[in-house]
Amino acid sequence: MNTPPLASGPEGPSSLRPLLHTVLEALGEGARSRGGPLPAGGPSEVAARVRAALGDVLPDEGDPEALRHLVRALAEGSADPADPFCAAHLHCPPLAVATAADLAASALNPSLDSWDQAPAASELEAQVTRALANEVYLEVLRGAGLHRHAAPPRGATSPHRPAADHDALVTTGGTESNQLALLLTREIHGPGVQLICGANAHHSLPRAAWLLGMPEPVILPTPTGTLDPTTLHTALHRGPALVAATAGTTDAGLIDPLPEIARVCATHHARLHIDAAYGGGLLFSDHHRPKLTGIEAADTVTLDLHKLGWQPVAAGLLAVRDKNDLTALHQRADYLNADDDTEAGLPDLLGRSLRTTRRPDVLKIAVTLKTLGRTGLGALVDQVCERAREFAQLVHDHPGFELHAPPTISTVLFRPASATDDAVAAVRRKLLTDGRAVLGRARAAHRLWLKVTLLNPTTRPADLAGLLKLVEGTTPR
Repeated sequence: MNTPPLASGPEGPSSLRPLLHTVLEALGEGARSRGGPLPAGGPSEVAARVRAALGDVLPDEGDPEALRHLVRALAEGSADPADPFCAAHLHCPPLAVATAADLAASALNPSLDSWDQAPAASELEAQVTRALANEVYLEVLRGAGLHRHAAPPRGATSPHRPAADHDALVTTGGTESNQLALLLTREIHGPGVQLICGANAHHSLPRAAWLLGMPEPVILPTPTGTLDPTTLHTALHRGPALVAATAGTTDAGLIDPLPEIARVCATHHARLHIDAAYGGGLLFSDHHRPKLTGIEAADTVTLDLHKLGWQPVAAGLLAVRDKNDLTALHQRADYLNADDDTEAGLPDLLGRSLRTTRRPDVLKIAVTLKTLGRTGLGALVDQVCERAREFAQLVHDHPGFELHAPPTISTVLFRPASATDDAVAAVRRKLLTDGRAVLGRARAAHRLWLKVTLLNPTTRPADLAGLLKLVEGTTPR
């Protein structure tokens, strides 16, 4: 048997080219066979098709057609976030340019645990993370907030400026970012620091407190869907605390009152973390950025660009207001960051993550930022938010449906009028099993709702009307 070709090196591009052709053909074949937003038949039928395509996982003799067969099977059996009827989760269709950049990252295969494995990638990550941290922690120049197109100072590229020296870490997503935020808090304030958050907070926050051996979190009720500053004020009297607010709840896309929460935290000398895994993308939009006013007061902020950033998974970040907080992550391993190497000028990367081996997920982010710019990304954010507003209006105007509330970002909760919770759940499962639509579910106001999360900027108004008609036709009468 000949040695299989490598993806990198001088022959890498020529070796990849025919394989990429095979992959692209198989993706098309699988999508055509699926014929909708997800495969029909439900879990058992999808599993059977995958098993049939896979066969023996480790055969004695290899199959040269394995790439085509398995990519086709995966495409046929996937939920397609680019289909306008696939709108359940914070699961975006990735941009083609970001996906192409991710291919380059896989081919080059840098590992960001030491400079000698990732010379260029480590500098790229340092530049991009610093820039994104400065997007979070901005000091608006006098007059810039009143005049959208006010000219920035000579040499500047934005009507904002960073207020101090900030930083950010690349993570695998919101869960890892939230865990890191709690870890940094514990290392700064001691193991007795207590997490205080709303019932609307992401499940990864109390889970991280458990994982890190912190005291039992205080979970405050959020009957309106957002954390009430007065309730928070009453709860902050037990010693060192980390308050976690949310900018974009998973269920309804709601944003906690960030300025008021920040003031309560300042009064009580509590540390503030803001989970903006969903809503952080609003930073790119001139129109929607004001919804995040107050985010700059947080000690740490979770961002997740594989949601409102259109990146392939994974593309998370944790921004920190004071980069000195990151010293808690410092570790020494002589083979990666020996003291004399660091003193000689080799960058120390080991304290940039809890992980050792790390792929350069920053490349696809950097390529997207440079390709689209602030205007291009902001336009995508504006498009999906506008589609959500339009869908909510369709629901509101339809006598057969009930709208929970106008959308804050791009999530809409609705339900067939007069339907029971069991009927709502049954409609969703029927659409899934038939492969016709992927809708989410959420509980609000003590009832079950269908959830549409619009992250596809190519969705058209006609698609929204078609989706509502499909749900109407599936609802028992």
